Amino acid sequence: MPARAVRAATLFTATALAAAALTAIAPQAAATPPGEKDVTAVLFEWRFDSVAKACTDSLGPAGYGYVQVSPPQEHVQGSQWWTSYQPVSYKIAGRLGDRAAFQAMVGACHAAGVKVVVDSVINHMAGPADAGATLTGTGGTSYTKYNYPGIYSGADMDDCRATISNYQDRGNVQNCELVQLADLDTGEDYVRGRIAGYLNDLLSLGVDGFRIDAAKHMPAADLANIKSRLTNPGVYWKQEAIFGAGEAVSPGEYLGNGDVQEFRYARDLKRVFQSENLAYLKNFGEAWGYMPSAQSGVFVDNHDTERVGDTLTYKDGSAYTLANVFALAWPYGSPDVHSGYEWTDKDAGPPNGGTVNACYSDGWKCQHAWREISSMVGFRNAARGQAVGNWWDNGGDQIAFGRGSKAYVAINHEGSALTRTFQTSLAAGDYCDVQSGRTVTVGSDGRFTATLGAGTALALHVNARTCAGTPAGSGGAAFAVNATTVPGQNIYVTGDRAELGSWNTGGALKLDPAAYPVWKLDVTLPAGTSFAYKYVRKDASGNVTWESGANRTATVPASGKVTLTDTWRS
Repeated sequence: MPARAVRAATLFTATALAAAALTAIAPQAAATPPGEKDVTAVLFEWRFDSVAKACTDSLGPAGYGYVQVSPPQEHVQGSQWWTSYQPVSYKIAGRLGDRAAFQAMVGACHAAGVKVVVDSVINHMAGPADAGATLTGTGGTSYTKYNYPGIYSGADMDDCRATISNYQDRGNVQNCELVQLADLDTGEDYVRGRIAGYLNDLLSLGVDGFRIDAAKHMPAADLANIKSRLTNPGVYWKQEAIFGAGEAVSPGEYLGNGDVQEFRYARDLKRVFQSENLAYLKNFGEAWGYMPSAQSGVFVDNHDTERVGDTLTYKDGSAYTLANVFALAWPYGSPDVHSGYEWTDKDAGPPNGGTVNACYSDGWKCQHAWREISSMVGFRNAARGQAVGNWWDNGGDQIAFGRGSKAYVAINHEGSALTRTFQTSLAAGDYCDVQSGRTVTVGSDGRFTATLGAGTALALHVNARTCAGTPAGSGGAAFAVNATTVPGQNIYVTGDRAELGSWNTGGALKLDPAAYPVWKLDVTLPAGTSFAYKYVRKDASGNVTWESGANRTATVPASGKVTLTDTWRS
């Protein structure tokens, strides 16, 4: 038997035995069947133990169907985020956690009803600038470019060793090196089997799907062959294939393998929200030339696009938040909600090495948990299968529409308040506006009247008929302050109650900039409580600036919450 065949046979046997041993103990998914909950929270560069906690505390309760985790395999050393995308081996031994932590995370997420998708880097291996240098990966593996002991040798990466330079040439795009990374020859039987072995190992640990990184740089037929070798060939499969006008490789080529990410969706949302009219979104989707809705993965931003400026980002304030509200309300594609961290250096890796001690601290943005966004996951689940109806727009940046008789949303992306009577197909009665936590009454004619502040939305659905018991509607105080900041600064609130930090700035509560320049936070306080409070600004070095003027005061009502709309006092 040739050496290559011996190596392949040994690999197959080892993988099969490992899979058989682990399948018996792999946690079974408790989530709903694929598609019934189609929103994915992408917890970018979160450690696995932090992901597990998020599944339990926020993703499951909010109704997310999936969580996507960053690449788990051993990778090159370094603090930059992109080191996770330079594999050294297929051991689960990256900065985000080891094999035990990964399997515990899968179990915790399944217990919370959330399926797990893994960002999978199978197009290439690591590529140090000095191809002859011997380096050590995060799991202790020594390697050089083109030689990864026990996995690949130079013969597996010899079809092209030049950097991709011509996106109008299919061979150049799919055979040559993406930013000097060692490109695997996925046309080889051995390489296909080795990749399938890695993915099968993840499946044996209970993984429910894969996001295929850099799919565009591998022929669709090669990916189809790899997928056919999986223990579950029908597993959820989402491919990164970036659209480029006039390029040789088209994203549509990959639809035969599974879902494909529709990058034009995110780029167009940025353009519409920043320089056009939301009224244009009335037929958003396939009518704009996009791929079929049922196979399109969509997003407002992801870790790449937010850094290169292709899409909206958390730095765009209420435009970003409202774009996410729209994406979750609109019935095109399956949405990803990106949840990352603050950055000024585009290469910067995750705070605390990926450990999330608390949302909105240490730079973690936690977009998946912003009330305006997380509340729309339940909206989407309730509206599933319902067509758009009762569309209204003002010809500009104020729109509203229903989803059959199940849900209704209004979005005000203008600089002044919107007051009007909206026509819905909802049944008469009280509903909770999941955006604000306020009760809205729909009449027997399906109408209701409401006021939306500038840069805000309103959302009603049949599974939220009352606000009692919901995070947005719990008793206490809803803080909202208009305050401008510079990068590195954040706004906090403190006051004379223990829940507000007892005037200690070290215990002050950080407000959420989801609707920047308005910072928001809901705080639970006992009914009837009178309290004093004030806002402070902190910078990255911990320097504290108090707003001017006397202490502010408020009283929590006997039921519900007091809504505070303030402006920072310089």
